Amino acid sequence: MSKKKRSGHVQPHGQIRQSQIVTTFGPGNMLDLPEHSVIIGGLDEWSGYKNHPIVEERLAEKVKTLLGSPSVEFYAPPAAVDDPMAPVTGVPAWLFPEWFVAQYEIRDKLTGFRSRPLVHRRDLENGRYRRNREDKPAKVVPVRFVQACTRGHVSDIDWQVFVHGTEDQCRRNLWLDERGTTGDLTDVLVRCECGKTKALSAATKRDDKPLGWCNGSRPWLGNYARERCGTTSESRQVNRLLIRSASNAYFAQTLSVISIPDSADTVRQAVDEVWVDFLQYCESSADVTKERRKAKVAAALENVPDAEAWAEVDRRKNGTTVTGRGIRELELETLLQSPDQIGEDRPDGLFYARTAQIPTSELSLTSTLERVVKVHRLREVVAQIGFTRFEAAVPDVNGELALDVERAALSLSQTWLPAIENRGEGIFIAFKTSAVDRWMKRPAVKARTQQLAHGFNAWAKSPQKASFKFPGPTYVMLHTLSHLLITAVALDCGYASSSIRERIYVGESGCGILLYTASPDAEGTLGGLVEAADRIDQYLRQAIDLGRLCSNDPVCAQHRPD
Repeated sequence: MSKKKRSGHVQPHGQIRQSQIVTTFGPGNMLDLPEHSVIIGGLDEWSGYKNHPIVEERLAEKVKTLLGSPSVEFYAPPAAVDDPMAPVTGVPAWLFPEWFVAQYEIRDKLTGFRSRPLVHRRDLENGRYRRNREDKPAKVVPVRFVQACTRGHVSDIDWQVFVHGTEDQCRRNLWLDERGTTGDLTDVLVRCECGKTKALSAATKRDDKPLGWCNGSRPWLGNYARERCGTTSESRQVNRLLIRSASNAYFAQTLSVISIPDSADTVRQAVDEVWVDFLQYCESSADVTKERRKAKVAAALENVPDAEAWAEVDRRKNGTTVTGRGIRELELETLLQSPDQIGEDRPDGLFYARTAQIPTSELSLTSTLERVVKVHRLREVVAQIGFTRFEAAVPDVNGELALDVERAALSLSQTWLPAIENRGEGIFIAFKTSAVDRWMKRPAVKARTQQLAHGFNAWAKSPQKASFKFPGPTYVMLHTLSHLLITAVALDCGYASSSIRERIYVGESGCGILLYTASPDAEGTLGGLVEAADRIDQYLRQAIDLGRLCSNDPVCAQHRPD
């Protein structure tokens, strides 16, 4: 990572894992480094990322629809290079915020307040603050508070206006007065040397507009990236107080798919390997034949005829989609159609799944299962398409993101997005539709569903959540059971429960749960999760027993909407 001051000066500083960039510390997120607070820069200024292309067409089609873009490419965040002579690679970071609190403290024994100067970057000398010429320069730390809106815009609070209002032009020195150790906003005051003070808790009263209207500032995209907040004056938002390190300061909006093979998958994978460097420039089948003379292309297209390779190249160049189905529909169908396991497994390729025998020691539980599948190999591609603040915009039960969500942009151009590919293993269990239907007809289930739906509707009353729909009892049941299964399986399979993830499938083809673990490593698996399929009856029993105490599911917190 590199750090940028507003003057454009760059210094190498700090490292973050590639996967963290996509899921946690993407463009627009605020991060505390050992000596500075920064905001991660937009994609337009990343360098060295083109060395790591990631191809996943099914994901690209969904992203193009969401962003309204004719094309989109995926690249892994640029990896650090140890060679000092190599071109610079990395993710830029801008210094933010520009207001600081000096580590120069005055204590008032009568009031119990600790007072420290609140200063702007322009008032610093070599990164330190000197109140008077005879004073020793004091260290400074970035102020904890900024202002933002739900569209992702963020900026420094105009502290002078906050204390004095827009009419008073006083520009005397400001102080941050704090008392107690809780950090509660009622115990924090901003004071001017003219005598005016204002409690920081006043910034939370949005009806009074204490922080004014949002000015559309996007500091992660550079100095001149400000945009209008809202298309009309009525849709313009009021600034809200935001603590930089709070959990609601940044929600990375990601989409993920499991790479699923189909009848044309062999050709697609072969073309993927040489698409970016060679085949995307072909204009005819003759060009494919010519490119095959190159060693890398010949190796990738070894078992693919020129005609089939050209048909795939032509399809991509014309923008023809692979499938119009939802992200998880094809995954569910493929898992349900997994061939039976015969003899010893020799997993190969990006995806390898085999149906296993269903254990019979717990017939009361396993009789509801339609299929148990060992997923020996899988590839997951995760891409970040934007972010939000204050409220997370999450996919629906089918993994689809709403088109009307106002997500903040990662770049000015939006021609490519950061992504990572994880490889791992998992187990999939599908339930009989007849068993689920019988369960849903139980009076207790109907009453519980009504209660949860009432709680969900009470939560979703705000306009920002108007597009959210109650996922239904089947999804709630599968989601709860998957949490319980993760806890039960983690005791034996060799993975911590935090390393095991879930994908819930509810569709016309059926319903089921995929528990999987994946990492960016070349293999990323130990085999322990796959073997859990042979003991799924035991784990189901453990899950039910665990559920008698607590479901370990956040939804249980919404069971009393009143």
